Amino acid sequence: MTVALNELTVGQEIGTASIDVSRADLVRYAGASGDFNPIHWNGRFAEQVGLPGVIAHGMFTMGAAVQVVTDWIGNPAAIVDYQTRFTKPVVVEDVDGPGATIEVAGVIGAVDEANSTVRVDLTVTAAGQKVLVKAQAVVRAW
Repeated sequence: MTVALNELTVGQEIGTASIDVSRADLVRYAGASGDFNPIHWNGRFAEQVGLPGVIAHGMFTMGAAVQVVTDWIGNPAAIVDYQTRFTKPVVVEDVDGPGATIEVAGVIGAVDEANSTVRVDLTVTAAGQKVLVKAQAVVRAW
């Protein structure tokens, strides 16, 4: 996709997504990332260390959220920067099917014509609470 900077406006929506997360997804992510911390798969352990239950990996949540930007721009290489702050864990219940749903909405936060980039601001929630704040991706227009 080619993004015409002069056609983008601050506040313009770029897309939304609902991402279902299961415990099996967390196990697969643990295998891919090498992060086998038991807070991501063992409910009893997670609760013993003060968590409300099994939580999704932060990087899993961050990576899932940026997919909205990738889908919009059509080229993952166009994302030149991506940052966020983690505020709340995504608790993944032990149920058949999705144990949590991450909701993501993206809007244009800034247009920088001099550098041919746009900043996309993401709103990322789970169970009605923001789980990432200041989630921002800078995208180069091609």
